[in-house]
Amino acid sequence: QVQLVESGGGLVQAGGSLRLSCSGSGRTFIRYAMGWFRQAPGEEREFVAKVTWTGGITYRANYADSVKGRFTISRDNTKNTVYLQMNSLKPEDTAVYYCAADPQGDSDYFEYWGQGTQVTVSS
Repeated sequence: QVQLVESGGGLVQAGGSLRLSCSGSGRTFIRYAMGWFRQAPGEEREFVAKVTWTGGITYRANYADSVKGRFTISRDNTKNTVYLQMNSLKPEDTAVYYCAADPQGDSDYFEYWGQGTQVTVSS
């Protein structure tokens, strides 16, 4: 049974930073694509970033245009953990952030999801 648990959310002022963590258990995630998504009140869930295994020890990161240059996704396979470093936060980044895993590696079908962590950015 795959479980994903997010942490690191909270309240921060605009311009500040937060680092989210997603700890996985139940499988080895080395070849999984791992992603972050978010959902603001009244909005649909949207893609934020993902990191995809491309072979050997290399990975590719992709970002939504709205977070490029501000957010960085990374992973530590020894800890089965994925991170989302968020800098220069804006009020529009306020949302529940979800971690997700794609076991196929690059199918964009994220089969497993965490419970979410709230990020609130005040102006």
